[in-house]
Amino acid sequence: MPAMALSCVLRPPRCHLRPPPLSPLGLPAPPRGLRTATAATCRGKRKAGVSCSLPEPSWEERLANAVTPLWRLPYQEQLQVKYESQRKILQTLASRLEELGIDAQKPGGLCCPLQPVVPSPIINGYRNKSTFSVNRGPNGNPKTVGLYVGTGRGRNIVCVKANHVENIPSKHKQVAQCYEEFISRSPLDSCILFHEGGHWRELVVRTTSCGHTMAIITFHPQQLGQEALATQKALLKEFFTCGPGAVCALTSLYFQESTMTRCSHEQSPYQLLHGAPHIFEELLGLKFRISPDAFFQVNTAGAEVLYQAVGELCQATGDTVLLDICCGTGTIGLSLAHQVSKVIGVEVVEKAIEDAQWNAAFNGISNCEFHSGKAEAVLPQLLASWEDARPLVAVVNPSRAGLHYRVVRAIRNCRSIRRLLYISCKPEGEAMRNFLELCCPPDPRKKLAGEPFAPVLAIPFDLFPHTVHCELVLLFTR
Repeated sequence: MPAMALSCVLRPPRCHLRPPPLSPLGLPAPPRGLRTATAATCRGKRKAGVSCSLPEPSWEERLANAVTPLWRLPYQEQLQVKYESQRKILQTLASRLEELGIDAQKPGGLCCPLQPVVPSPIINGYRNKSTFSVNRGPNGNPKTVGLYVGTGRGRNIVCVKANHVENIPSKHKQVAQCYEEFISRSPLDSCILFHEGGHWRELVVRTTSCGHTMAIITFHPQQLGQEALATQKALLKEFFTCGPGAVCALTSLYFQESTMTRCSHEQSPYQLLHGAPHIFEELLGLKFRISPDAFFQVNTAGAEVLYQAVGELCQATGDTVLLDICCGTGTIGLSLAHQVSKVIGVEVVEKAIEDAQWNAAFNGISNCEFHSGKAEAVLPQLLASWEDARPLVAVVNPSRAGLHYRVVRAIRNCRSIRRLLYISCKPEGEAMRNFLELCCPPDPRKKLAGEPFAPVLAIPFDLFPHTVHCELVLLFTR
């Protein structure tokens, strides 16, 4: 990152305006002008003796409010909402650390300085991956392809088309519409509840800035034989290559037979029906290969800003070894490989490791090695015998489930790791447990013998405009 850009990311926080008002559900209320105008209109009518009630939101508005609850707010106000939520998370962490006997209180009750939220370069249509469900729509159509409003527990799920959702690009919506057209023509039912039968299930669409589009269709085979399955696959391929779906210009069309809610490639292989086995993305001057189930940050332009800042925060020198935990297709490690002497990546998804190895070779990067397996199995073994004198910096980017305790313990007990960057999209969840494990006093009972870390800087990155989420980068040192 250029020095000027980095100074913008790391500049001291300014005074922040009061965050927008919240509705009774805790979500930002509609823009003040819209609320006031609507309410004033109703008051005027009532004074004139005319009954008036606020209109019920449409299904499209309900979906937008559920999936992108900040969509009505100007973008600067969205960033203010997110700043306040991250501030509260750091206050909570400070309080939890105080309970452990650690003096972590900084100005404002935070555990460390909090920088302003770094905005996304793209605000609308930024998602490079969308998952669409198949279920009953507002009109009762059981073959509606869209996103859910309601909950299974409340038994009020309705599947609503995502045409008006701001963060989904038009290409994804186009593929979803074509898939709905295909299954509406199919004599086979949609699979809403596994035990009730039916076949057609969710659709995943992945796109890249290179213009590539991958569609992955999940199908419950129920009792169909191989011949019947082959017929359905042939019809699907024909629709998207020669029929109405050809307008989508798919780079790759995959089919997965699955009897479970979620299924990995190892459990049930992705079957390529048409096109190339991979799509490709360009990020920070490098080319990355993406498999159907490989992790890749959902906002490519935002990820570039994030990874540039991570590179600066690592403070890596030419002899530094970078440990990239939960590395996915290797994006972080490969983008920083030119700054360090060696990159070691660990990832549970085997296909993602294959992609990472291909990415390294294609981009001419030879100082990277990637290990496939669960981090809690690979990392303790890797670090237990670590005798390299070179400085070791760790970057972790786990799922919302956070890091396994054995991973945290291995990091704590490796004296060579003095600097750790934790990237989390849900720091108030399981990541909070990880933060406390990293910072708590040594505990022989938990086999935490290593010197504790301390949080020194937090920077939120808005990779998810219109939602309440962002990626928090928390820098720990010891």
